[in-house]
Amino acid sequence: MTDLLLVEDDETQREALTFLLGREGYQVRAVADGGAAVTEFEARKPELVLLDLMIPVLPGTEVCRRIRAASDVPIIMLTAKSDEADVVLGLELGADDYVTKPYSTLELLARCRRALRRHRAAGGRLSAAAVGEEPPTAVEVNGVRLDPQRHRVWVDGVEITLPLREFSLLEELMAHAGRVLTRTQLLDRVWGSDFFGDTKTLDVHIRRLRSRIEADPAAPVRLVTLRGLGYRFEER
Repeated sequence: MTDLLLVEDDETQREALTFLLGREGYQVRAVADGGAAVTEFEARKPELVLLDLMIPVLPGTEVCRRIRAASDVPIIMLTAKSDEADVVLGLELGADDYVTKPYSTLELLARCRRALRRHRAAGGRLSAAAVGEEPPTAVEVNGVRLDPQRHRVWVDGVEITLPLREFSLLEELMAHAGRVLTRTQLLDRVWGSDFFGDTKTLDVHIRRLRSRIEADPAAPVRLVTLRGLGYRFEER
């Protein structure tokens, strides 16, 4: 049974989600504020976090920042349509996905399954050598070295830390260095073909990735945009 932390201050929604998720096989621990969320996360180390942004004590963005500083656990934000700025901030702080209220329960469950599937697949990939599988080899392009087996990245010889989603995005781009990948291709390959969200998610992750691998993110020389086409990781 998957341990899930639900952070939602609306009692009606909290109880409804707890029932729904429990019926789907999740072990749900639900809390109503950001302070309790941080405490509960540290005590239970859940496998998935559903995080409302508009919560008391600590805002959802701060909870996201604290969780991401300690763990790469998948975080799905629950947001209102008026929270666009907070959504972008949450994604920049390391959240993996977001669902806008009012949302379909089928959509929410699909996103939970996808987030867990991708996170577990990454963990299995990192441990492939332990079960005798051929581990993926490290790749180095244009001053960036990426080791999929050990989930490590170096830029000009300096190791950096990337959240899982950014790591997967960089891995996909570097695996096709010199070739253009469309926005649709990147969303399908990194977020999954069943991704329900809009392209804002990709924009935020591209911007965040550039801030980590480019000397001047405003004038990128590694991860470049080809307007109307997509993105390319330069080989030179």
